[in-house]
Amino acid sequence: MPVPDRKGLKIVDIDVKDVRFPTSLGGHGSDALHTNPNYSCAYVTTRTENGRQGFGLTFTCGSGTEVVVLTVRTLKKFVLGKNAADIFADFAGFWRVITNDSQMRWIGPEKGVIHLAVAAILNSLWDLWARIENKPLWRLLVDMEPEELVSTIDFRYITEVITKDEAVRLLKNKRKGKEDRIQYLLQNGYPAYTTQVGWMGYSDELVEELCKKYLKLGFTHFKVKVGTSIEDDLRRCSVVRKTIGDHNYLMVDANQAWSVDEAIAWMTRLAPLRPMWIEEPTSPDDVLGHAAISKALEPFGIGVATGEMCANRVMFKQFLQSGGMQFCQIDSARIGGINEILAVYLMAEKFKVKVCPHAGGVGLCEMVQHLQFWDYASLSGLLDGRLIEYVDQQHEHFYDPCVVENARYLAPKNPGYSTQFLPETLEMFAYPNGSEWQRMFKEGIFPMPDEAELVN
Repeated sequence: MPVPDRKGLKIVDIDVKDVRFPTSLGGHGSDALHTNPNYSCAYVTTRTENGRQGFGLTFTCGSGTEVVVLTVRTLKKFVLGKNAADIFADFAGFWRVITNDSQMRWIGPEKGVIHLAVAAILNSLWDLWARIENKPLWRLLVDMEPEELVSTIDFRYITEVITKDEAVRLLKNKRKGKEDRIQYLLQNGYPAYTTQVGWMGYSDELVEELCKKYLKLGFTHFKVKVGTSIEDDLRRCSVVRKTIGDHNYLMVDANQAWSVDEAIAWMTRLAPLRPMWIEEPTSPDDVLGHAAISKALEPFGIGVATGEMCANRVMFKQFLQSGGMQFCQIDSARIGGINEILAVYLMAEKFKVKVCPHAGGVGLCEMVQHLQFWDYASLSGLLDGRLIEYVDQQHEHFYDPCVVENARYLAPKNPGYSTQFLPETLEMFAYPNGSEWQRMFKEGIFPMPDEAELVN
């Protein structure tokens, strides 16, 4: 697939907005450490000379979004004036430029707020490319020749695990049956699991009610937040297990609440309820801690899932090398855009670790579906228990929301990365001047923001 013609593709504007939703009011998204999140994002629009637009975002939990917004504005200098076709022709080279400025890399490198901002910009560029080609993002990736796709990845720091040549071979080895897998996705979609039943702030009665709801919708995999009280966790998880039955699957997520020893002891208590995995049992940076937990829980048949707050491909490499994850959870907005995410998929394929993406936050379900569709069609060629997380909120704010029917993501058909907000969403929820936020400030539902948050 050739890179698009350069004519009219000079990038002339990058706009970024702080967009927040008051999810804390209902306890939605609450877990052991993020007790009152307001699901939010830094939302980037990239515009070219001929009027083409690309939309990208990076997910946040409310306060702090303004810091990502300011960082995006600082990084604009690496993009403005460039021709999008030139970026796509040497995407790996561009990726290294925007992530490795000799001064700005000091506040990373390749981690934290700066990497979140990079992800938002890169997501908008990939959305732009897919729109130019008039393809959904997953088809853009699937239709690339192996050499072309691999050319978008910076392999620095990971070549002892996988090289460009190995990556090309992995992709070429899966060409057989590729068209059949594409047709399968178009006809059947991709299996999902739900986290909507198990937020920490939900009552037992609501948890039971939601389990029944999602059982009727065809779900067989249910995730519950744990980590503040073992007695509460035993009770809540028992409610879920009793409601969903022994034949369905329970997963639990501690969101980094425990030390290594606590995680092992806590999960030993929960083991009789047969959780399929424990997600983020300890610090997301503790590679060896995750390896120790994985080894200790293996006799119980409990895997370790992690990655939603893993900073970059280097840490993913170490988690895979150490045996610290049995389920690899890439996040579409945490590490440096699709370029770096592809590197993680390739390493996971080499280690034969299943990728089950983290989703649920603003726009994450919309994005990760594309990545997982590509993986099945072009790389792993397997479903074998691989799942995409699904949380049923904020989808109504997008032009092209994900569609989940009978617990399966249906294949996106519209061009792009499914990341464009509706204009009324921006009018209502841009922070702090959106009409809904102004109303809630006036009614005292939320306090007025301080001066530091006034970046829009």
